[in-house]
Amino acid sequence: MEKFYDGGRVRELRSLEELYEQDDFTFAVVYGRRRVGKTSLINEFINRGNKKAIRFTATEDTNLINLENFSQSVFTVFPELSSLRSFRSWEVAFDFIVKEARGEKLIIYIDEYPYLAKAYPPISSQLQRYIDLVLLKTNFMLILCGSSVSFMEEQVLGYQSPLYGRRTAQYRIKPLDYYDSAEFFGDRGPEDKLLGYSVAGGIPRYLNVISEAKTVGEGINRAFFTAVGFLYEEPYNLLKQELREPAVYNAIINAIANGATKLNVIAGKTGERDSKVATYIKNLIDLGILSKDVSMLAKKDRNSTYAVKDNMYRFWYRFVPKLVTNIENGEEDIYGTKVEPYISDFMEPVFEDICKQYLLRLSRAKKGPFPFDHIGKWWGGNPITKTETEIDIVATSTTEKDIIVGECMWRNKETDTDVYKELREKAAMFADCEIHYYIFSRPGFTAGLKKEAKKDDRLTLVGLEDLFDI
Repeated sequence: MEKFYDGGRVRELRSLEELYEQDDFTFAVVYGRRRVGKTSLINEFINRGNKKAIRFTATEDTNLINLENFSQSVFTVFPELSSLRSFRSWEVAFDFIVKEARGEKLIIYIDEYPYLAKAYPPISSQLQRYIDLVLLKTNFMLILCGSSVSFMEEQVLGYQSPLYGRRTAQYRIKPLDYYDSAEFFGDRGPEDKLLGYSVAGGIPRYLNVISEAKTVGEGINRAFFTAVGFLYEEPYNLLKQELREPAVYNAIINAIANGATKLNVIAGKTGERDSKVATYIKNLIDLGILSKDVSMLAKKDRNSTYAVKDNMYRFWYRFVPKLVTNIENGEEDIYGTKVEPYISDFMEPVFEDICKQYLLRLSRAKKGPFPFDHIGKWWGGNPITKTETEIDIVATSTTEKDIIVGECMWRNKETDTDVYKELREKAAMFADCEIHYYIFSRPGFTAGLKKEAKKDDRLTLVGLEDLFDI
């Protein structure tokens, strides 16, 4: 049975409860990529307090079948007419619900709404009219949920949708961060928790699958590197469900996951025109699969690069396609023999992102040196050293009077004073600001660097255990 941890969904649960407690009609739109935990969230919300609710999940079937299934969901809550097989129409079904509710608080929850709307396009217009003429006079709570992000944003929330302006609240459910993902791994060590997050990408369904095994490595092997593994074909299946021309999108993600970061290089690897690739990249950014990265404090984005933002996609495209033959031949422990030796290289950029998340949590908890508004990576020409420079983390406030600079070390050797010295040299170009230094290190720190940190209150050292102590 899938676990539900509310740590990462506290705000959504609280907001849904506040909507429910209103005496008026409320309409919530909940959407987000598949497996992100939308259904678990809504079911948890309904189950708390044993709320009365009609729960219906649309399927890729005809309107007639969806109406029959919806009718059975209604009869489960109102069994008086359960001898009927189905209502004649959606209007009749809603008329029956309003009549039978008799003013009682009721939730109508329709999951995978895009399937219903595609099978029966008039449903959105009918819902709009019914909301305006009938439901606004009730205290019902309507929840429409969907996994097709583009459909929900355009056909439910978009300006041209019949439902535009009717929603009371909208929730785009996003993946969990490293901190909340750690709940799935119980009392395992911090490195295992970070590995699980780095491979699953903060998607609850994937975290469940990997955490169920005796070890994280075994869970990764079973999920990705066996022919029956839950994640063996997952990315390509998701692309087919969400996008047209999945083969082109597949080629774009594959190129970026394997080192192509500039538009012209990505286009060259895919054999497609730059303009077409740019459009497809934008779609993948909208879905949260890719990101466009710009150097912090840059005035223009001419030196922007593209990266695979979604960790599961990034892991899959980095390793799985090259090992398909091994997987299909049933080779054992592919992760341990073919992947684990290279996992440190994979983890380095993910660790940078984890460290940014830590600083964001620190800032929200008001435990950081100052509340910042922007955080990212900095790269470019250093005006002092006259060399190309990279700083893993730079965070600033709108006033830019204070600045955080940080280095993230995912390696086997303890981090020494030379890293701090180099970071100070890089940060000298920010001399007009109050500079706060953060050094993150997987293996920890030498005695010399710890001594330096005790003397310098501008320097903070963060080990793996510290990441979970906020």
